[in-house]
Amino acid sequence: MQNQETSATLVDCVAQTFVIAYKEPTEQLTTTLSKFGCDCSVLRQVHQPGYETYSPSFLCLLNHRSAWELALRSDKPTLIVEADFVPVSNFGQLPPPFDPADEALGIAWLYTCAAQVYNVSDAGWAQGYSTSMVAYVVTARSARLLIDLAAQVEKDPGPRTYSPWDSGIEYYLRDLGLHNYVPFRNYGEHGGLPNPEHGKNNLSKAHRADVLYGKLAFAPMYAAVEGRVRRWQWWKARSYARVKGLGRLLLMKYLRAEVIRKSNQAGRLVRFAIARHLTFAIPFFSLLS
Repeated sequence: MQNQETSATLVDCVAQTFVIAYKEPTEQLTTTLSKFGCDCSVLRQVHQPGYETYSPSFLCLLNHRSAWELALRSDKPTLIVEADFVPVSNFGQLPPPFDPADEALGIAWLYTCAAQVYNVSDAGWAQGYSTSMVAYVVTARSARLLIDLAAQVEKDPGPRTYSPWDSGIEYYLRDLGLHNYVPFRNYGEHGGLPNPEHGKNNLSKAHRADVLYGKLAFAPMYAAVEGRVRRWQWWKARSYARVKGLGRLLLMKYLRAEVIRKSNQAGRLVRFAIARHLTFAIPFFSLLS
C-alpha cells in the first residue's frame, strides 16, 4: 500500500531519540533502539518537592516537555518514545510515516490510539488524528509550539487536575498550519500496564496497537505475570486489539463517513483503511501483528 517516494528509513530521517521515563527500566528498549541505529538518550524525571500533589497526567506532560526542549536544538526531526514502548523487530528497516521534505511537519505518530485518517498523498503518506504519546516524531518548530501548549495546560486546568492534553495535540498543531501524520501500521506496541488515572476519568485503562508492522522485538510488560512472560496473556491482549481495530474500521471510526463524503480521494482512503488490516505474513503464534 505504501509507495513513498524515498528510500530513506525512519532512522535515517531523525537526528536523535529520547526515551522518557520515571522509574521504569529502559535498558532493553534503549539497547534495541540503538541496535536499529537510533542515537538514544534516556530522560528520567527527577521527582521535585511539590510533585506529589501533581496529577500523573501533568507529570507525564513535564517529562515530554523536557524532550521537546531538547528537540529545539536539532535541525532534523526528533523521535520521542515512552519507556513502555516496544518496537517491532524490523523497526530499523521501516520507512518514515511522514514526508521528510514536509517543512510543515507537526507530529508523526509511530503508535496510534483512537486514530483517524483524513487524507493520503499520492506517495502514500497519511495525515490524520491520534491521541497517546507513546512514540512519535516532532520537529524543532512543532516542539516550540508544544512547549507553549504545556504552558497553557499548566495555567488551565493546572498541574493538580487531570488533563487529556495528548488528545488535543492534533487539533492544536493543525490549527496552527502544521501537518500531522498517522502510520500505515504501528511501529510498535504500548507495552505498559493499565493506567488507573484513566479509569478514574472514565477512559479506557489500557490501549494497544490495532495492527503492527511486524513481530515485536521483545515481550511487553503487560505479558508478564509474576515475573514470567505468559503467552496466553500476550495473545489475549493482541487479539483484543486486532478485533477492536477491525471494529473501529467497520463502525467507521477510523475512516469517518463525513471524511469520505468530502474527500476527492475517497477510493484511496478506503483502500488505505482496509489494506492496513490485511497482514497475514506473520505466523499466528507471533501474536497477531
